[in-house]
Amino acid sequence: QMTGIPQHFHGVIQDTASTATLVALLTAREKASNFKVNEDGFTEKEKFRVYASEETHSSIEKAVKIAGLGRQNLVKIAVDENFAMDGNALEIAIIKDIEAGFQPMCVVATIGTTGSTAIDPLADISKITIKYKLWLHVDAAFAGTALLLEDYRWMINGIEAVDSLVFNPHKWMFTNFDCSAYFVQDKSALLNTLQIVPEYLRTGQQGKVNDYCDWGIPLGRRFRALKLWFVIRSYGVKGLQEKIVHHISFAQTLKQRILASTGFELLAPVHLNLICFRYHPHGIDDEEKLNEINQTLLQNANKTGKIYLTHTKLQGKYTLRMVMANTRLEERHLIEAWDLITGIANQLTVDS
Repeated sequence: QMTGIPQHFHGVIQDTASTATLVALLTAREKASNFKVNEDGFTEKEKFRVYASEETHSSIEKAVKIAGLGRQNLVKIAVDENFAMDGNALEIAIIKDIEAGFQPMCVVATIGTTGSTAIDPLADISKITIKYKLWLHVDAAFAGTALLLEDYRWMINGIEAVDSLVFNPHKWMFTNFDCSAYFVQDKSALLNTLQIVPEYLRTGQQGKVNDYCDWGIPLGRRFRALKLWFVIRSYGVKGLQEKIVHHISFAQTLKQRILASTGFELLAPVHLNLICFRYHPHGIDDEEKLNEINQTLLQNANKTGKIYLTHTKLQGKYTLRMVMANTRLEERHLIEAWDLITGIANQLTVDS
C-alpha cells in the first residue's frame, strides 16, 4: 500500500537483497526447467541465460554462480548515456542466444543502480520478457524507498509483468540492517522451489498459514518485521515521505552548486538523492591524471573525519559519490560538506 506495488503480489522479509535475488533466480530456474533441476540436477540440456545491465550489482553475478547457472551465462547488456539498460540491446542478445541454442531464463532490471542510481526502462523491458516468456526480477534495493512518493512510481511502469521485486528498508527507509522486502507474483512457484516438509515440521496448521521457512533459504528466521513496524509507526507514512522529499531536494541543491561551479562536473543524471561528480580543474584533460586527482580528493576528504565519500568508475572516470540519506540530515550539513570538498580541491590545485 505504501509503495504502489499491486496488491496481488505476495511479500516476505529476507535478510538482504543478495538473498532475495538468489531466491528469485532459483525460482526462475525451476520454473524454466519445469522444476526438474531440483529433482534431477543439471543435465547437458540446460543452457540457461540470465540478462542484466553492465551496471548491475555484483550480487546478481554471485547469485548466478550459487544457483549453478555459471558465470559465463550472465549476459551483461550495454547501457545508454544515462547508464540504464538498453532495451534494444537486450532483445538482440536474447535473439542471438536463442539462435545459438541457449535458453533465455531471466532478466534482472535495476531500479537505482549502485553506481549512479540509473533507472532501467522497466516498461520496455517487461514487453520483451512477456514476448520471450522470461522471468523478470527487479532489483530496487536502494531506490525502492522512493516508491513511497507517487511522483516516483513511474519507475515501476510495467510492474504488472514483473515476477519478483526486492527493495531494502535497511538502506533508505531508516530501518536497522538487515531488512529486505521481497515481493513475488506467483507464490506457488516460490514454494515449489524451496518447500521441504519433513515430519518434524508438520503441524495441524499446515496450509492454513504462511510458513515463511518455505519462502527463503534459512529455516530459522529473525523477527525483522518488528523493527520495520517500529520505523513505520514512529515516522508514519507522511513522515517517511517528508524525509525522502527533503533528501531528494538536498541532492538537487548540490546539483545546482556543481553546475554553477567552475571546477566540478556531474557525471550522471541526478534521479534521486545520489550525486555522481568529479573535480575537473581547468587545463587538465588527461583522464588518468583526473582520476588520480579525484582519488586524492576523496582520500583527503575522508581523512578529515567530517565527511565520508565513496566512489565508483563511470565510463572509466573516477567518480565521487555523495548520498543524502541520513535521518537527521539538514541543508547546513550539505553546505558544510560542499565547502569542505571545494576547499580541499582548491588546495590540490595550488599544490599541483
